[in-house]
Amino acid sequence: MTIKNFAFSPAALTVKTGTSVTWTNTDPDAHTVTSKQGSGGPLQSAALATNATYSYTFTAPGTYPYYCSIHPFMTATVEVTP
Repeated sequence: MTIKNFAFSPAALTVKTGTSVTWTNTDPDAHTVTSKQGSGGPLQSAALATNATYSYTFTAPGTYPYYCSIHPFMTATVEVTP
């Protein structure tokens, strides 16, 4: 996953259970990968500086909506299939 131009790309990603996803921030501004509030999701990165990465291994099927807590208009979803 790429963070570029204040957006997650792709905005929707489908992976199988057990897949590790890595986000790379290519913007000059810091961003986070944070599960949507109230979703109970597991994503909780620190602020990622330029070229920093965050990885998470999805161990359960489901839909994982997330956003950047610094720029809440940045949203995306990971769909995990069995």
